[in-house]
Amino acid sequence: MKLGIILQSNNPEHAWNAFRLGITALKAGNQAEVFLMSEGSELDTIADSEHFDISVKVAEFKELKGEIFACGTCLKLRNKEESGVCPISTMTDLLKMIETSDKVVTF
Repeated sequence: MKLGIILQSNNPEHAWNAFRLGITALKAGNQAEVFLMSEGSELDTIADSEHFDISVKVAEFKELKGEIFACGTCLKLRNKEESGVCPISTMTDLLKMIETSDKVVTF
């Protein structure tokens, strides 16, 4: 199965759970992609906390060959550029993820 995850939130718990789900899918032998949009495009600025080790989860997701994409327009609105976390993407890329995924969930 291919799982598409859309992260629209910069809430640490939402981001943490999105990546936990992606990791679980990858460990079960599935494919997983995360598309960051809206506040989710701020992923690289969400600080780790006592309860939410987001940077660890993102690193584990990528190590397991999960893919992450970020909405270029959402980044521009926030005066951000491409980061080391993921490449800049477009609505066309999001549509492709949706069309090729068996399931899509949004956090």
